Amino acid sequence: MTALARAVRVVSSLTLVSRVAGLVRDVVTARLFGDTAIGSAFAAAFAVPNTFRRLFGEGALAAAFVPEYAQLVERDPRAADRFASFTLAVIAAATTLLVVLAEAALWLVVVRLDEGTQRFSLVLVMVALPFMPLICIAAVMAGVLQARGRFGPPAAQPIVLNTCVLGAAGAHALREGAPLESAAMLLCGAVVLSGAIQVAWSALALRPHVRWTRALAGVGDSARRLLGRWATAVIGLGTLQASALVDVLLAMWPIWVGGVVFGVAYPLDEQSNAVLFYAQRLYQFPLGVFGVAVATAALPLLSRAAGDAARFRSATVDALCLTLAIALPASVGLVLVSGDLVAVLFSGWGSFSAEGVGRASAALVGYASCVWAYAINQVLTRGFYALGDTRTPALVAVGVLLANLALNLSLIWVLREAGLAWATAIAAVLQAVVLAVLLRRRHGVRVAGEAWRRTSRAAVPLVAVIAAVLAVRFLWVGEDWGVRLGRLAACVLAGVAAYGVASRVVGYGELRRLLARSRG
Repeated sequence: MTALARAVRVVSSLTLVSRVAGLVRDVVTARLFGDTAIGSAFAAAFAVPNTFRRLFGEGALAAAFVPEYAQLVERDPRAADRFASFTLAVIAAATTLLVVLAEAALWLVVVRLDEGTQRFSLVLVMVALPFMPLICIAAVMAGVLQARGRFGPPAAQPIVLNTCVLGAAGAHALREGAPLESAAMLLCGAVVLSGAIQVAWSALALRPHVRWTRALAGVGDSARRLLGRWATAVIGLGTLQASALVDVLLAMWPIWVGGVVFGVAYPLDEQSNAVLFYAQRLYQFPLGVFGVAVATAALPLLSRAAGDAARFRSATVDALCLTLAIALPASVGLVLVSGDLVAVLFSGWGSFSAEGVGRASAALVGYASCVWAYAINQVLTRGFYALGDTRTPALVAVGVLLANLALNLSLIWVLREAGLAWATAIAAVLQAVVLAVLLRRRHGVRVAGEAWRRTSRAAVPLVAVIAAVLAVRFLWVGEDWGVRLGRLAACVLAGVAAYGVASRVVGYGELRRLLARSRG
């Protein structure tokens, strides 16, 4: 528990810095582009390569690579260097080829389109796509660092992305009268530049730890295991990312295809993707700060404990309990303050309309309701991977993705963008339940009972959070931006204080375990 908590603190601290910078970035771009067609186009261009960042940098590649590499480091360091070199070469070649093919396909479409939002949106995607191979290469390097106990540099990589985008936004602000279309192009170019910087930075951090080589003899068995695990890990861990990408495609339908489907008016419009994008950014903040951080730090520990059933079960339960200790109050808090949070961050001076604020708030409620489910899915899936089972979570993910798509196509006609959010949330809960059941049935690892027993003491603190926040909202009324800002701050402070005090009173000790300093 001490080693896990120490690693989680390192990853969470740096991830917190990067997520705060990312939140600032999102506020700047929201005020720059707003809930407009250009805002939707930029959001789509940013989301497509960024999906691969989350998938590879925070998910499938690390889940497939780290266990194999960590074992090789223990047995044969030179073989570990050859395996890392092979993985880097394969990922670089495959993703570069994929980008070349995608760019060619998009170019064939773009040259046939007239000037307009549809053409501009696809061109933006073309500008941003080279970020994908760069960030995938950086992800391999991050996996090497994590396996060697260096969690800091990988967790700090997104800070580079956010800094570059904010710098580009500042450069645009200095160009008086420059159109928003040029700003979108500039920011997408900055995303690509950040990928190159992350590769260079990671290579520098790895110099004391690995020797890259062209001599790849003897990596055959490890390579086959990697490729087999990775292919299924992409499916298993990529459900949330795939769901988000499906949401983008459905939200961009009015721009990329049109506003009528089989003679019926489509329920979404050109604003929809911007509305959805910024709602997603807000629920992903606590998920990235803690949910992914716990799973990232837990994977090497789970991999080393895989041969000891009792130790593996204990490590998995610890990871789940640490996750729920933060994710549950995050879910509750985001739902309660969703309206004020969206209004304060994305309106006030700028471009988000009152209608857009309301629509983004409704979507945020849907997404935020199940932050806890998204977070524990990260841990449960990595538990399977540590046991060498990538097939089970992949099959579960396929079923969940199909269920999510069916919910999407049903709920958007009633709830518009919020329907996409609720579909993602419901699918995440379904995935969590199925994964926990199959972990017990197929591997004999019973984690749900003890995890929920330890977490049940959070019920009183969560009720205290709800009471505190609702009391502030009842006493502090008004809709002006300044009033909303003050109320939001008061709600956050009251909720955090209520959770901390109530946790101490009822003896809910997960937060204390996380924050306690390592001793001895």
